[in-house]
Amino acid sequence: MARSFESFHSPATAEPADSADPPPWGAGGSRLSALRSAAARVGTTLDEDTTWAELTREVAGQVGGAVAVLRERGEAGARYEFVIGNPAVLPDARRAAEVSRGTGGNGAVRLASGGSRPALRIPLAAHGHRYGTLVCAREGAPFGPAEEEVAAFLAERAASTIRHAREHDAVSGIVGRLQRALLAEPGRPHPNLDVAIRYLPVGHRALVGGDWCETVRLHFGRTLLVVGDVMGHGLDAAVDMTAYRSALRYIASADLPPHRILRQLDDIASAEPERRPATCLIARVDPVRGLVTLAGAGHLPPAVIDGSGRVSLLPVPVGPPLGTGLGGYEPATYRLDPSQALLLFTDGLVERRGEDIDQSLDRLTGVSFSAATGVQDVLDTVLARLDARHAEDDVAVLAARLHHRS
Repeated sequence: MARSFESFHSPATAEPADSADPPPWGAGGSRLSALRSAAARVGTTLDEDTTWAELTREVAGQVGGAVAVLRERGEAGARYEFVIGNPAVLPDARRAAEVSRGTGGNGAVRLASGGSRPALRIPLAAHGHRYGTLVCAREGAPFGPAEEEVAAFLAERAASTIRHAREHDAVSGIVGRLQRALLAEPGRPHPNLDVAIRYLPVGHRALVGGDWCETVRLHFGRTLLVVGDVMGHGLDAAVDMTAYRSALRYIASADLPPHRILRQLDDIASAEPERRPATCLIARVDPVRGLVTLAGAGHLPPAVIDGSGRVSLLPVPVGPPLGTGLGGYEPATYRLDPSQALLLFTDGLVERRGEDIDQSLDRLTGVSFSAATGVQDVLDTVLARLDARHAEDDVAVLAARLHHRS
């Protein structure tokens, strides 16, 4: 409910209304319609500053005069914000803040000052949480009960929005900390292989989703390169991503070929009904022999960039996604030399809504690179040319190149 301030002379006198007088109130139907429209324009976002600005604008439109917000800052830091109208009409901010904290209940409070300037003070509170004070003031006629009721209603709506916004931020902070805990750094490849990895989660708030990259050192100078994509986004996908990643590291320690690693990952995932399916591509790079052995589980094939900067795809037998329990993964082996760069990626890099996947892959193979480009430059180029920062899905991409042997 509103608490009102009224500045007065002794004895009190009323000044005639001026152009700041409130708009006339209509009959019940038109008034209710106008109030609904005003309420719909308060709290349109979860941004606090936007909500306070919407509140003062709508209250000023309903009751006239000057309207402002005093946020909870302590008396010394009291100042009006989001002011609509003539700020000179408003009572002293420090005094208003002091009275706001020193009074309770629903009673009216009068502040003496020069001139006759009626003012309303309305707590901005919701569910026991207080966020500040709405102050309205004007020259002339005092605020009527109907005006107090309207301003209080809009203030309550704004405070409720702020409460939801802060709760949302608190939950987002918890999710962010959980995501950071889930986001483990990939292992280190052997020094005979240059590797670069980038991860771009979709949206502005997400830190990690279901896409991931991994590198695992094997015996005899070989390195396992992996990209995976768990169905879905956000924290749930990140949890399953971590489970797949942990299982991969454990299975890879047995130094199995890529297709047998996929088979074991599929067995583990299919035994857990709550586990989300995932696609995966594994490349075992052998720099000594100049070979790469690939196996895929429902994943897009890798690309290879030759010494002239041209891009082509390496065909990989298509197996079912992990978690289906169908198995049936097969390997494919290709020559790989230091003039070539290998590119593994998730579908968010290339796929676009309404576009055939072959067309999407053609766009990737149409990217040209400078000769002898380093792996970091490879990623910079492909992410920029394919506009990956505006992708509709998470993007994980890995580039690798053998060291030149002297």
